[in-house]
Amino acid sequence: MKQTSKGPAGLAKLRGSRRKTIQVTSDTLVATEPMYSDHTAPLVISPKHADLDAAAWLAKNQAQTAAWLQGRGALLLRGFNLTDESGFQAMVQAGFGGTPLDYTYRSTPRTAQGNGVYTSTEYPADQRIPLHNENAYARIWPRQIFFYSMICAERGGETPLADSRRIYQRLDPKLRARFEKWGVMYVRNYGDVDLPWREVFQCDSRDDVNAACAAMGIEAEWRGDRLRTRQVNPATVVHPESGEKVWFNQAHLFHASALPAQVREALDVAEEDLPRNTYFGDGSPIPADDLAEIHAAFKAEETAFPWQPGDLLALDNLLFAHGRNPFEGARKVVVTMRHAATYRDGHVAAYQTPATPLRSH
Repeated sequence: MKQTSKGPAGLAKLRGSRRKTIQVTSDTLVATEPMYSDHTAPLVISPKHADLDAAAWLAKNQAQTAAWLQGRGALLLRGFNLTDESGFQAMVQAGFGGTPLDYTYRSTPRTAQGNGVYTSTEYPADQRIPLHNENAYARIWPRQIFFYSMICAERGGETPLADSRRIYQRLDPKLRARFEKWGVMYVRNYGDVDLPWREVFQCDSRDDVNAACAAMGIEAEWRGDRLRTRQVNPATVVHPESGEKVWFNQAHLFHASALPAQVREALDVAEEDLPRNTYFGDGSPIPADDLAEIHAAFKAEETAFPWQPGDLLALDNLLFAHGRNPFEGARKVVVTMRHAATYRDGHVAAYQTPATPLRSH
């Protein structure tokens, strides 16, 4: 990398200063290296100077960080003295832009922390959250998702990752062809086991739910106060910048076989009344062998690293799936999402927020 015009003497002078006003004109102020030699991501970015103003550096180097994220799919910013959620949002805004997205049409419990920051999925510590691309079950999803590690678990609690391009390539072409022909149908019954519809859609009115479903291409069926929805979405997408095909769905995660064994045993309902299930887009069942192959592909491509306090992980949500390992002790990871996208004429396109948003709680 090129040396800065200030030279070593200038940098030494800066090291002795307590002010965080370092000029951010060169990428020689940070070090970059892949975390693992046998994986393309994450790319670790760390400051060469303790007083580097992270937000200022990111703002000056947006084009570079965008190129890194597009190429690698995952960036880990480590050692930038990130200490609170406002600093987290400032770094994300400076480096990646966009407006924080609301977490609507939910599939897991989260708590809003304010200003577009949410807790990570609030499942019990002993449960593993399988790898998935955020909101891949919907027609509106974030292009980018960001994680901030505030409290690291005593043991476990990693956020495993998997390259969606490599998952696609690993799957048998005949399996891919079936999913690409039919897509994935997601069926949800909101109630005692799954989230209630008021929490999922973040509103109290059936009319608002119906309007949201119509906007997102979801078929809504009311049975008293119970709601069932169906939606068919593509199973794969073409990345709009790289042109690569990626595996982008949650067929394996929403399928009834993914329910914990004790929950499946306790439920005494017809298949159509299960909290969640997936089918091929024509309504036919997904063979167990297909699901097993999908799970195996995710497992084969999975990699994980131990969190450190203050870590910021940036993911291209099309290129990388993420999950959560079980953990012991206190753990707090918060997330924010940017750049809403949708499908338009078979391609990924930016999503325009409706002029009249849903009324929320």
